[in-house]
Amino acid sequence: MPQIFRIGGYIIYFWSNENDPLEPIHVHIAKHNPTANATKVWITKSGKALLCNNNSKIPAQNLRQLLRVIEANSYDIIQKWYGYFGEIHFFC
Repeated sequence: MPQIFRIGGYIIYFWSNENDPLEPIHVHIAKHNPTANATKVWITKSGKALLCNNNSKIPAQNLRQLLRVIEANSYDIIQKWYGYFGEIHFFC
């Protein structure tokens, strides 16, 4: 479970076992304990963050802030994804 960064008490990370074939590029967000079913955010080709689900039940205000930070760091996230998984596919 590679951690990308932390924001407050939230962890932004990749889940190591992302299926075969590899899912499109995305990050998970959890508070304290990372899980495979945590909030999922797709990263688009243009660097936008699209909420897939909010399974972690992050409050709307916090989630908006987290999505802005993910978008602001999307280039670095994409580079880290490629460095870890060795390939990239986009949701859109």
